[in-house]
Parts: sequence; C-alpha cells; structure tokens
Amino acid sequence: MLYNKNKIALVDCNSFYVSCERLFNPSIAKKPVVVLSNNDGCVISRSTEAKILGIKMGEPYFKVEKIVKKNDVKIFSSNYSLYGDISRRVMKTLKQFSSEIEIYSIDEAFLNLSSIKHENLLEYGYQIRKTVLKWTGIPTSIGIATTKTLSKAANHIAKKDLSGVVSLINKKKIEEILKQIKINDVWGVGKQLTKFYIKNGINTAYDLRNISTNWIKKNTNVLGSRTVMELQGVPCISLDSHQEKRKNCCVSRSFGSKVTKLEELKESITTHCLNAAEKIRNDNQTTKKITVFIRTSPFQKKDYYYANARNIDLPIRTNDSIELIKQALIGLKYIYKKGYKYQKSGIILSELKDIALYKKNLFSEILSEEKRTNLMKAIDRTNFKYGRNALSIAQAGLKKKWNIKRQHSSKIDTACFELLPSVRTS
Repeated sequence: MLYNKNKIALVDCNSFYVSCERLFNPSIAKKPVVVLSNNDGCVISRSTEAKILGIKMGEPYFKVEKIVKKNDVKIFSSNYSLYGDISRRVMKTLKQFSSEIEIYSIDEAFLNLSSIKHENLLEYGYQIRKTVLKWTGIPTSIGIATTKTLSKAANHIAKKDLSGVVSLINKKKIEEILKQIKINDVWGVGKQLTKFYIKNGINTAYDLRNISTNWIKKNTNVLGSRTVMELQGVPCISLDSHQEKRKNCCVSRSFGSKVTKLEELKESITTHCLNAAEKIRNDNQTTKKITVFIRTSPFQKKDYYYANARNIDLPIRTNDSIELIKQALIGLKYIYKKGYKYQKSGIILSELKDIALYKKNLFSEILSEEKRTNLMKAIDRTNFKYGRNALSIAQAGLKKKWNIKRQHSSKIDTACFELLPSVRTS
C-alpha cells in the first residue's frame, strides 16, 4: 500500500546561473562564483566554493564585498536571456527521457518514470544526468521517488551525493534520508509553518512523516495534510505535464540611476513593449489590454514617493509592437509627473488569447494589417538570426542611460554570434 508503481524524478540544475556562466568560461570551473540580481543588488546564485566561504543566498552585495575581494570570488551580473536559452535546451533534452514532464521552474523539472523498472531507475537517472551534461554542459542532481515531495527530498540529498542521483524506492532508505532533512527544507513548508512545527517538536522530514493524521488535520490546512501523505508515499500532488499559455505578460526594470526626464521614460516603456510583444508573438498570442506603470523608490526618505498606472483597453486584439508602443506612450503621458526621481517602469499585457481566436476589425484595411504582420515577422526573424535588438524601434533609443547596472556582465548572448566566446583550436 505504501509504495506503488508511481515513479517521479526531479531533475534540478546545480547552481544554474553560475553553471551557465561557467559554460562559456571554463577558467572559473572550480573557483568561487556568484551571480547578482538586477542592478547588481543581491546574490541569487552561488557555486559550491562560494557557499563554503559563507556567502548566503539573497545577501546584498555590499555585505559580502569584503569576502569577495579577499577570496577572489568571480562576480557576474545576471544575464536572463542567456539563462532562459540554456534552460530551454535543458528541458528539450529532458523530454527525450519522458513523454510526461512538468517544467517546475527555470532550472527544475519533474519527470514521470513509471514505465522504468525499479531495478533500472538508478542507471536511468545516471543516463539522464550524463546526457544533459554532454548535450548542454549543465550539471544536474536527480531525486527519484514515488511522490513529488519525496523526489524533492531525494534531490536534496542528491546534491551532496557524488553520484548526483538518489532513489527512494526503498523503505529503509526513505527513513534514513528523511532523518537527515531539516523541516525547513521540506517542499511545501514555509517559514511560518517551520516555526510552528519546531515549536511542537517536529524538526525533520521524518518527524513530520510520522505525525498523527488527526493532529495534522486539526493544526494545519489541506496542504499540510497533503505534504504528510506525500512523505508517507501516497501521491497527492499530480504531475502537471500540460503547460498552459501565460494569461498575462509583464516586463519591468529598475533603472541603473534615477530618471527624471519624460524622454528617458518613453525609451524604457518602448523597450519594454518591444520585449513583451516579441514574447507573446512567440507564443502565438494577442492582447486586448495594456497597463503602463512608473514609480519612484519607496526607500528614499528624502524624496517624495509617487507611483501610478494607466490601463488602456485596445480597440482590437493585437501583438503588433508599433501599436502597443503607441498606446503605452499615450498612457505614460497621463501618469508622468515632472519633478520626481523615477526608479522603475514597466508594462503589463493582459487578457492574452491564442492568435487563432483573433477577429479582424470590420473597418480595418486587410492589406495594411498583412503588411504590419509581415513587418513583425521580419523583425523577429532578423533578431533571431543576428542577435537581440539587431532591429529595433527608434523610440527605444541607443545609449539607454536609464538601463540597469550590469558592471559585471559576461556579455554572452547565444542569439548573437558576435557575443559568443571564441575558441582557439591551435
């Protein structure tokens, strides 16, 4: 009853952002490396070597700067276009090993391995890990179990295991491993719940697994009960292999320095519209509503705080960059106030639907629409071939003084051959 034919693997990329940077820079392979968030603010990815030095996740850069300089830690600004591209390659590779895959995050995926025999699971896991490393250059850790929560637990241990693959399809092994996992490392247990469990003497995943059913129902919610049952080997959280298309698309950025001029805000909004429109075109979607927003920093006590947004309902559905820019800039004029030091701007495309549901405006010129559609296709094809922003809109500007701080950028773009590192063969 405890164990069934259900077999789920969680594949997690090791220090993913760091691994992506190392992929194009082998010289930093065994050195301490960290990747910083937007505007080089906080640590969002660490190599094992950096963890050993005591650099914590989410720590502001200025707090770890002394450790970085003392130990020659390599610093990189975040490069999300690179990480997104590598992630897509990893997920495409994983699909070779299972027809049912749930992409959980940019660096994690659940795989249904129910068709694989118990005795072949570990070997199959090694094969997955070896193939992903060979095809993409990204190291992974794999946890295999009968439920998603247990596979998370197995993956937690796999990160410390030299083989990189751990299977919990064994009663004794489950108990041994669950005793090693602290309650705050259990999937689905947040900070507040952790405090509550520790207060009641529940310190490990093993303790939680063996808690009374009546107690957990009385003191927690449905999610808490599901977590306990999952730890007991009873599947309660199904694998969601059907990836729904996004319902909205938000593109926003904090500025590298404070912005006061309307022209610079226009440049940022135009750039955001271009990025968002390209995203929904790639998903074959159109939008019916656009929201433009701006705000000053809420942490600057010396300056007055100001934030505002404007919603624009579009007359017809579209994914046309030029039309979206036009509407967004109209919205910006309504919310812009002179004299403020703006810290962030952004746009949201909402009410997204498949392009197949698009209905042409009875009063529109069909020929003109076709020309605009072909123009968007031409821009997308050119940017895909020659690199992002090879073709852009003049309103987006060239210098972009407002852009985020990326002082430690590796400047690698897999969509641009000119920005790819060169390799000497002789």
